[in-house]
Amino acid sequence: MAFILSFLNKYRTAAVSALVIMLFELTAELIQPYLISKIIDEGIRPQQLSVVWLWGGVLAASALLSFIAGVLSSFFASHASQGFAYDLRDRMYSKVQSFSYSVFDRFAESTLITRLTGDITVLQDMVFMSLRFATRVPLVVTGSVIMALVVNVKLGLFLVVTVPLVLVFAFFMIRATTRQFRRAQRRLDEVNGVIQENLTGIRLIRVFVRMGHEVERFAKVASRLMADTVAALRLTETTTPFILLTINAAVLAVLWYGRLDISSGAATVGETVAVINYSLRVTGALSALSSIMAAYSRSSASAQRVGEVLDTASDELVSGAEEALGKRAPAGPSAIQGRLEFRDVSFRYAGSEVKVLEHISFTAEPGQTIAILGATGSGKSSLVQLIPGLHRPSEGSVLVDGQEVSSLDPSSLRRAIGYVPQEVILFSGSIRGNIAWGREDASLEQIRQAAARAQIHETIEKLPQGYDTLLGQRGINLSGGQKQRLSIARALVREPAILILDDSTSALDMRTEAALLKALEEIACTTLLITQKISSTRSADRILLLDEGRLIASGSHEELLASSPLYRRICESQNQLASDMPASSSADGEEASHVQNLY
Repeated sequence: MAFILSFLNKYRTAAVSALVIMLFELTAELIQPYLISKIIDEGIRPQQLSVVWLWGGVLAASALLSFIAGVLSSFFASHASQGFAYDLRDRMYSKVQSFSYSVFDRFAESTLITRLTGDITVLQDMVFMSLRFATRVPLVVTGSVIMALVVNVKLGLFLVVTVPLVLVFAFFMIRATTRQFRRAQRRLDEVNGVIQENLTGIRLIRVFVRMGHEVERFAKVASRLMADTVAALRLTETTTPFILLTINAAVLAVLWYGRLDISSGAATVGETVAVINYSLRVTGALSALSSIMAAYSRSSASAQRVGEVLDTASDELVSGAEEALGKRAPAGPSAIQGRLEFRDVSFRYAGSEVKVLEHISFTAEPGQTIAILGATGSGKSSLVQLIPGLHRPSEGSVLVDGQEVSSLDPSSLRRAIGYVPQEVILFSGSIRGNIAWGREDASLEQIRQAAARAQIHETIEKLPQGYDTLLGQRGINLSGGQKQRLSIARALVREPAILILDDSTSALDMRTEAALLKALEEIACTTLLITQKISSTRSADRILLLDEGRLIASGSHEELLASSPLYRRICESQNQLASDMPASSSADGEEASHVQNLY
């Protein structure tokens, strides 16, 4: 919590101003019961109208001062809490951006979303409440007790005895509710996870007619959230009746003994009224304690969850503020030539003893095309993700231009890489913006050239708004092949020294794929093409055949036909399937790929 509150340092002037002005507000409020006692004892009872007007005017002025001070205190408290939340969220988002894949595996997407939104909002409310209300409670209680003793020591002692009892009870309730709210926050993560999965897979859910099942699944996790939240709130709400019972008992005692003291002359009516007024102020302040207690319990749980993210040590190859802060630098031609070398590389994911890659060694010269062929789960994607440093090898070395990836500046290295992931990811906005996302300073001509090489230019030109056509969520208004080609154009516009295509032509027909591969030959970059189609490997300078994380064969198409029985079987099975398939294509020249996952 202390580290989280350090984000308030930037706004300490506003925070201190809120507290100081609140003290003026509180002073004006606490003086009012005393003024009322003066009006009663020195003005109303002896019927001195001038005294009533005098102290009444002071009372009205104090009320006005209290109102103005309250508005100003709220303004400064809001400024401090909003700025605090902005900076904390920005720092946390930057931290998440710096995470490597292995660190991402520790946090589900749903929990990161909850922590960036809900948890930080809870902390923001906590800061505002602390500056505006929570600090008032001990000051109002302490000030009211002191003023009650000033007015009448005997009657004020009832508050002195009662208040500590209430505070001890509240302390133990805060500890209990903090644990309960922490459980509720974890339940909220589960709910967000189910919502995210359902919204992402809504089409599949409807096609499989699983709406009822998913509704039941959501109801189950939502009911657990409700149960834990109700349990936490039940604890916090228990405090208010106890506080009211205890303080009202003190008020009754003041009324009873105040009447006796008035009869004996030991107290005046004004003093009794003032002590009762201070008792009611204590009641009001402590009644808000349950809400404050709930807020602090939530914020304690939220601070722990936010702190877990901020304190996570990332094994990312962070080199400077640019990458950490998410600042963009233009992509384009770089000093990297594109020579790749894997030296006896093995790799396993964090927390796993199973090697995904075992003793991989090969070299790719600048400008060469390396096709990587292998069954699902053979380690193809893991291999290429070692190049931009998304993972680190467990053993061996990955070198770019003769230097280990771990020694290179990750920002410079990654700006020299065009990466097309297996899962196509498109962003909200126009087609032009999605392609230029790969290179912020790309001109329209460079965008068109990249689209033409990716075999998507003609399709874009046929759209009503051309390159300014807006994409639906995740590119829903495009076919699978169009999404893949658009993603490839985004990588090509970077003019990369190294191009990584992770099974990025699976939705393309053979003719479109052949045109794309031919266009790639014109680009002076080292290309790594992950594929399961022999048609994609024929023109490669070298083919790497992986099986269960091991490199079992390497060479050109002709060399592997001659030396690898497995490669020959794959070729024969795919050629046989291709001859059995009728020639057909979709409206935009694409067909579903039927020649993958064959072994």
